[in-house]
Amino acid sequence: MHARKWGFVLFLGILCHSAQLLAYAGRVTDAVTGSPIEAAVVTLGEQWVRTDKDGLYHLEGSGDVLKLRAAGYAKREIASAELDNSTADITLSPFKVKGLYLTVYGMASAKLRNDALKTIEQNHLNALVIDVKGDRGFIPFPVDLTLADRIGAQNTILVKDMQALLTSLKEKNLYLIARIVVFKDDLLAKAKPELAVRKKGGGIYTDREKLRWVDPFRREVWDYNIAIAQKVAEMGFDEIQFDYVRFPDTRGGNYSEPSTEDSRTQAITGFLETAYQALSPYNVMVAADVFGYVVWNTNDTDIGQKIGPITNAVDVVSPMLYPSGYHLGIPKYRNPVKNTYPIVYQSLKRAQERTGASPLRFRPWLQAFRDYAFRGGDFKEERMRLQIKAADDFGASGWMFWNPRNVYPTGIFSDTVNGE
Repeated sequence: MHARKWGFVLFLGILCHSAQLLAYAGRVTDAVTGSPIEAAVVTLGEQWVRTDKDGLYHLEGSGDVLKLRAAGYAKREIASAELDNSTADITLSPFKVKGLYLTVYGMASAKLRNDALKTIEQNHLNALVIDVKGDRGFIPFPVDLTLADRIGAQNTILVKDMQALLTSLKEKNLYLIARIVVFKDDLLAKAKPELAVRKKGGGIYTDREKLRWVDPFRREVWDYNIAIAQKVAEMGFDEIQFDYVRFPDTRGGNYSEPSTEDSRTQAITGFLETAYQALSPYNVMVAADVFGYVVWNTNDTDIGQKIGPITNAVDVVSPMLYPSGYHLGIPKYRNPVKNTYPIVYQSLKRAQERTGASPLRFRPWLQAFRDYAFRGGDFKEERMRLQIKAADDFGASGWMFWNPRNVYPTGIFSDTVNGE
């Protein structure tokens, strides 16, 4: 055999040895109760599996670290060398997310950020949702992405050293969630009009805020948002939360493919599944925000969101259960702002009944802003407590409060212990 061929065989041998497949099988259980955890994600390298109803898994892959995560539990990473053999029974500790939201401007403002951190401390919260790509499409900190530079997404830098900010927040033991607005992207649609949603007459569609959207069928749009998600996962965020992961709520949109209930659902679910696979090596939780009515509607709400397929595609689903958003109420409760508890509890119950998933797979967005639909006044401490009670009574894996101005009550609305 020629020397060149011998070298090639030797190279293959070294490559196979360095990428030796490992196999693990075992059970993932609750560290407190000993109960099996269904749908826990076990990852080795780029391979991952979900546990079955008995908490069992079997996984083959290559890598130095076995990574685990599950909705309602703290993540774990275990070096392969620490595992005695291929049978790996592992426990996860319960953890519920209890957080507030900060916009790109709220994150950059020392006052708004410090006020939010004070509220978090006073109320024993443990999480912060931070815009990394907000409603207008710009990314407010330096990130190495050519397309972001090209479309002007980096023209407004509000946080010069995001890594330092994350480190300071981690020192406060905060669980950090990166919110990425996906298909509402004025900058991308303006810079690359071939990706924009168009009106039936051919012009570019704009929503009520005069902002453009991008076509959810286009893979280039998928790739851009997934690349952003990977960048922030590398920075140390604990969770990636995809918002506006839907078609615009208009019947007048024109897309690169025919828009039907099936095609829309496949596009949205397909994006989430693709993002989930791309993010699997990072062991970050992956979440999707959905309209509150999605848990009730049997169609795709004309936006590509169906509760069953989306629940199967991500770790956590976050329905936006703002009473002010239920303009028609729900069965038996036609004035939602006067029925805050039932709106939250019954919607979560409906989601669980329709999917058969664990209540821990759901973590709702709750209302901390003034009612705009029913003249129902502010949603401050009292109504915030009612919403928390509804989510907790249901058994959700936590909750998050939304206020677009990032101004939260100064009083006590949660007396729960951090992380429990």
